[in-house]
Amino acid sequence: MPVAIITGASKGLGEALALALAERGWDLVLDARSPVPLAEAAGLVSAHGTRVTALPGDVTDAAHRAELVAAAWRLGGVDLVVHNASALGAEPLVPLEELPLDGLRRALEVNLVAALGLVQEALPLLRSAAAGAVLVVSSDAAAEAYPTWGGYGASKAALDQLAAVLAVEEPGLRVWSVDPGDMATDLYAAAVPDDDDPRPEPAAVVPAFLRLLDERPASGRYGAPALLEERR
Repeated sequence: MPVAIITGASKGLGEALALALAERGWDLVLDARSPVPLAEAAGLVSAHGTRVTALPGDVTDAAHRAELVAAAWRLGGVDLVVHNASALGAEPLVPLEELPLDGLRRALEVNLVAALGLVQEALPLLRSAAAGAVLVVSSDAAAEAYPTWGGYGASKAALDQLAAVLAVEEPGLRVWSVDPGDMATDLYAAAVPDDDDPRPEPAAVVPAFLRLLDERPASGRYGAPALLEERR
């Protein structure tokens, strides 16, 4: 069975993607900072009969990243790395004039540095997989200038560039950066707590991610709404 590592998998998009992959028979290594929600998510995922290893920890910790890859190796290797863990830099979001520099550093460490660190750790196993792939979760804020989203957007823009360079350096892999579009997540609620407009649940955009795995298009940046629209 193929094996995926998914960070930020205790809720939201990470949990929804883990459930969808488990339904397809994938074995999974799941990460999140909070042990209790992660254990609850792992219980739901494992109900599909696949092997699930849940490892609470911080993806900015090199030892934790090594533990994730070691757990995947014990399951048979690494076919897919999904970097979904994200940090905003400030909760709620604030203009750049007020953005704490420590918050910006945290966003860069979680959204960018940890992503590269995990890929570096997993690369030998990804290269040996029959269809190795890296999927990083981007944002519309990486490409558009939205007030108060500057620090988060800058970290995601850098993540897009990192993914683009990785795709050139590792032509044997697929490297996709995906903007999932608006979703009803705790991250968005923390970013803009006064915005209560209805948004799609994360599970609604998972088919876009599955389409990438099914069709394996060229490495690059994709928008989930466009992938879903093209499939109709």
